[in-house]
Amino acid sequence: MNATIIISLIIIGLIAGLLSGVMGVGGGVVMIPLMILLLSFNQHQAQGTSLAVLAVPVTFLAAYNYYNEGYVNWKYAAVIAVFFVIGGFLGSKLAVNLSQSALRKIFGAILLVISIKLLLGK
Repeated sequence: MNATIIISLIIIGLIAGLLSGVMGVGGGVVMIPLMILLLSFNQHQAQGTSLAVLAVPVTFLAAYNYYNEGYVNWKYAAVIAVFFVIGGFLGSKLAVNLSQSALRKIFGAILLVISIKLLLGK
């Protein structure tokens, strides 16, 4: 792994972890689009690797199916997972200090932006 593949894996892990701690989202909503944008993964690779990040024990069998088809990068999933834990801790610290209203607005904005990007195919 080169240095660029490493700011991207760390960034994906931290952002997914932070948003998981703050909003309760991380896998499909955050990691998949970021892997597509930052790592040029196709949809299957991004989904498979995202599942692998959360593989034990929640999605191990689903990730295993993607792995059998060649869509999981376990090395990338491991790096993202480490930083997901750190980001989740930091995000949860932030979230407990935000109002319900602020959390709802942030969550809605994140979902809206991601939805528009996915619908437009960019």
